[in-house]
Amino acid sequence: MKKLWIFCLIIFGIPAPVFAQQKVPILIYHSIDEYNGHGIKELYVTPENFEKQMTYLKDHGYTLLTFERWQDMNKVNKPIFITFDDGYKNNLNAFSIFQKLKTAHFQPTGTIFVISDFINRSNRLAESDIKMLVNSGIFSIQSHTATHPDLTKIEDYQYELKGSKEKIEKISGKPVIALAYPYGNFNDRVVKETMKYYRFGITTTPELFSEHGIKNELFYIPRIYVKYSTTLKDFAKAVKGE
Repeated sequence: MKKLWIFCLIIFGIPAPVFAQQKVPILIYHSIDEYNGHGIKELYVTPENFEKQMTYLKDHGYTLLTFERWQDMNKVNKPIFITFDDGYKNNLNAFSIFQKLKTAHFQPTGTIFVISDFINRSNRLAESDIKMLVNSGIFSIQSHTATHPDLTKIEDYQYELKGSKEKIEKISGKPVIALAYPYGNFNDRVVKETMKYYRFGITTTPELFSEHGIKNELFYIPRIYVKYSTTLKDFAKAVKGE
């Protein structure tokens, strides 16, 4: 039956793109800083390496998107999403690099998933930082819950999901439409609860995103880790899905 369907497509002249399933890289970062011996080394990417990676995207014609522009995925050249989890203060280094690389033809943007109860801590983004990043038009600020629990093991979803969304929206003045599941952990109940407040649920399933038409697909969005040990060659392979 499959062969017959393909034969019919060819005979009736349906263009080749019908067969193509676009695969979109969604990258996950944490700290953009030099590793100082604290925390997990692999969750750091040095500013130097981050700049090299973003320059690679710039030189190879990628278009950086945020979840507000999800619908543009099929309209732009080489779409890619750059995301950061936890809302570390050192994400301001990424902001500086984006500003440095920005041109008329390369408009870098990224999404930071902040833990709302951690805002204003010494090593996290402050309210003033969030307002500045959002007003710049370069960053979208989304939710990583209120306290970063394993969502598969809690009962108070309203506080973690609705509460964090409302707090971030009050600070940023922008809609919060995406949730990154802490630790990448989710189950059917987590997805059901997330759907009450968000349009997207973001995992850490290590693969590129492509539309499969499955139920609630936008609540199982995968991401590729970029780590301290990721070389530029590794990075290039990752964004190409190799």
